[in-house]
Amino acid sequence: MIKLNEVRNENCLDTMGLMEDNFIDLTVTSPPYDNLRDYNGYSFDFESIAKELYRVTKVGGVLVWIVSDATVKGSETGTSFKQALFFKECGFNLNDTMIWNKGSFSAVGSLKSRYAPVFEYMFILSKGKAKSFNPIKDRKNKWAGEKRKHVMFRQANGTIKQTSGSEIKEFGQRFNIWNLPPSKNRSINHPATFPEQLANDHIISWSNEGDLVYDCFAGSGTTAKMSILNNRNYLASEMSEEYCEIIKERIKK
Repeated sequence: MIKLNEVRNENCLDTMGLMEDNFIDLTVTSPPYDNLRDYNGYSFDFESIAKELYRVTKVGGVLVWIVSDATVKGSETGTSFKQALFFKECGFNLNDTMIWNKGSFSAVGSLKSRYAPVFEYMFILSKGKAKSFNPIKDRKNKWAGEKRKHVMFRQANGTIKQTSGSEIKEFGQRFNIWNLPPSKNRSINHPATFPEQLANDHIISWSNEGDLVYDCFAGSGTTAKMSILNNRNYLASEMSEEYCEIIKERIKK
């Protein structure tokens, strides 16, 4: 039986090989996609990892896969979509395709023929129907306190159905485009840290206290840290010994 709440300096396939079927409640991770960063020279076997993630995820569990594409010879690779479709082949449902709007970019190549890329995909994949969804309600409503006279819905046949309205609450449920600036923690010696708020918000959205949260590409340990702060158990796999030391130092604090 694998021990919980530890950082494992090994290939995630070795870590998952120690797990029983239906073991993980939530995985929040970002793979080293399209060689856009140098992760100490490590690479990964995507298809084998995808199959194992499906096996070890509990029925009702969720995988948050944060990814983007490189542009090669004037064309985006489409790796992100290929991965999402392969996850579906493995058995996952594509519960939601979310966008992380970073609001800034690092210029790679010429932007004379396209607009600057400022976002990454966040594929929300579930094993069956997601068992946990705790929606964040921080979207301030302009008409809070007012009474809706009616709400209109367009039906499948194109006709409009009208229902009675209700009082508009102060805050509505967040949409699936999240506007968060990239991590600016220069003290962490890692090439691609994502914001603590990003990991935090996914953890509280798709899991509950006491659940087990996994990161198969732990990097600087942001998912592990935010799991601890939100009273979740964690497991982290990271092949680089240097990065494992960073993780241990962060969670020790």
